[in-house]
Amino acid sequence: MAGDTTWTTPSTATDPEAACPIAPVVDIVFSRWTTPILWTLHTYGRQRFVELQRRITAITPKVLTQRLRQLERDGLVIRTYHPEVPPRVEYEISELGRSLAPLFAHLTQWASDNLPKVEQARRAYDTDPAH
Repeated sequence: MAGDTTWTTPSTATDPEAACPIAPVVDIVFSRWTTPILWTLHTYGRQRFVELQRRITAITPKVLTQRLRQLERDGLVIRTYHPEVPPRVEYEISELGRSLAPLFAHLTQWASDNLPKVEQARRAYDTDPAH
């Protein structure tokens, strides 16, 4: 973007991380189910597995388990095990996960401002006989 000082020029285009230094962040934060899980935990607070599954209806139990484990490993989610009968496990967003809130707010604003333009561009592209 011309004039945007937040973008930097990589030193080499052969190293994928040098070519796009935010790629590791995108892999962590924007994996298929990461954003809905973090959004749900941020919005509704601490929840049990079943509550998360009810709120994110399209996710399978297996995938939810995998994503929660990865998010816990990445430090974005805290898992609390309560040794009761029956055992109870709760998940909540960590401080590190909460630190993504401004990014999500910015993306929400971008979506509000620009998704209609994206849809318009798609319609124009799809109806252009040259494509």
